Formats: sequence, structure tokens, C-alpha cells
Amino acid sequence: MIDGHCHISAEEFDEDRGDILEDAKKANVRGIIAVAEFQKDFQKIIELGKSYEGFIHPCLGLHPIQFGNRSVTLDDYESAKDIIIQHRHQLVGIGEIGLDFTPRYITSPDDKIIQREVFRKQINLAKEFDLPVNVHSRSAGRPVIDMLIEQGATKVLLHAFDGKPSVALRGVQAGYYFSVPPSIIRSEQKQKLVGMIPLSNLLLETDAPALGPVKQVRNVPSNIQISCEEIARIKNISVDEVVKVTTTNATFLFNKIKPYSSST
Repeated sequence: MIDGHCHISAEEFDEDRGDILEDAKKANVRGIIAVAEFQKDFQKIIELGKSYEGFIHPCLGLHPIQFGNRSVTLDDYESAKDIIIQHRHQLVGIGEIGLDFTPRYITSPDDKIIQREVFRKQINLAKEFDLPVNVHSRSAGRPVIDMLIEQGATKVLLHAFDGKPSVALRGVQAGYYFSVPPSIIRSEQKQKLVGMIPLSNLLLETDAPALGPVKQVRNVPSNIQISCEEIARIKNISVDEVVKVTTTNATFLFNKIKPYSSST
């Protein structure tokens, strides 16, 4: 299995990251897409990618909500852009980027406008480097998909999508992928989403340390098995088929990752 969206650089893993990664390998995790939220994450993710080459795969990008629960600014992007460009050859994607229109984070009428502009710039950066985007869309499912389509994005992973299935299907029609976290076992919305999205458009993720099977308990990459089993249950197919198809999807989208054979 490949974890398509994980914050393995998070400080929640600083005390036992090595053990957590060994547990993931024992649980049949063969790769982790390591996403950033803030510029301060960038160097740590690059170093983890070097230390765990072939297992941790770096993505760099700016989340729409920055440290301190404030909306991203154009200055944030200008500060981060050169670092992303510098490391472009080490990246498998640009992310975590997107929009977050959760009311408590939007303190000015300009916040949504600026989020859209930063998102647009990062989409175009990904297109320039022929990299997929790893996308956040909380309280902004429709605007995110509209903008991805408008900007001509073709390599897209929408992580933990919380919008309506009818909106998600617009993304499916555009060829986008959706990744499913372990919190699906406590989310009727995500269960409905998985019921409607074809397996050919699904990936697995954990979003660790968030979105675990138990709310407000640290999530870990080995919990990806929960996502896999729940997809199999909903679609009435085997776990092996979910593993095979989602891994194929992940290596197709993140095409810098070498395909994994069943023997590895």
C-alpha cells in the first residue's frame, strides 16, 4: 500500500518516528507521500526523503491555512517559492495546497481571494514541473474542483474530500483521484463518497497524525489498512483488489515513484 497523504514530518512523530515507520512497513506500507503545510516543514521533509529514500517521497507546498490559524498570504508564497523550485527534482508532487473556507479562518473578505491566487500559483508551478498536486479542500470542495479544472490541472489528488459526492464526480470526470483516510469508519460522508467514486479513482491515505480511526487520537501510517478494509467492505470486493488498484493508481499519479511488484 502507498500512503498518498501523510504529515510524517510532524512534531507528533519526533520521539518515535523510526518505530512508526517500521510499524508501517510491517503493515505492508511500501511508500509514504510526505506533504508539507508550512515553509518550516520543507527542509525536514527533504531530509526525511534522503534518510528514507525510496520509502518517503517528498511533496512541498503551502497549505491555505498557515501556522497560527491564519489564511495564507502572497508573501508566504513568495518566500516559499524559491525553496520549492530549488528542490523540484527531489519532489514527487506539490502539496499540500488548496483552499480552506472554514468560517473561523476567514477573517477578511480578501482571504478567499488571496487563497485562490496562492492556489493558482502553486497549480501552475506544478504544471511547469510536470508534477501532481496534493490538494486540501475543507469547506471548499466545489471551488477547489472548479479552479483545478479552470487552471487545466490534470494530475490531481484530492485528499480527504469533504464535499458532496455530486461535486466529487465532477473531479472523477476530469480524471482526478481521491484519497481515503482511516477516519472513514466514523464518517458517513466519506462512506457515501467511496460508494460513488470508482475504485479506479481512489488512493489510500492516512493524513497522519490527523484523521485517524479514533477522533483526537494520534493517527499513524500503519492505520492505512483501515482505509483499505473499509473500501473493500463498501464496494464488496477483496482487500487484495483494493491494495492492487490503489497502489497502481498511486504510482501512475506520482509517477516518480517506481512501481511496486507484489513480491516487494
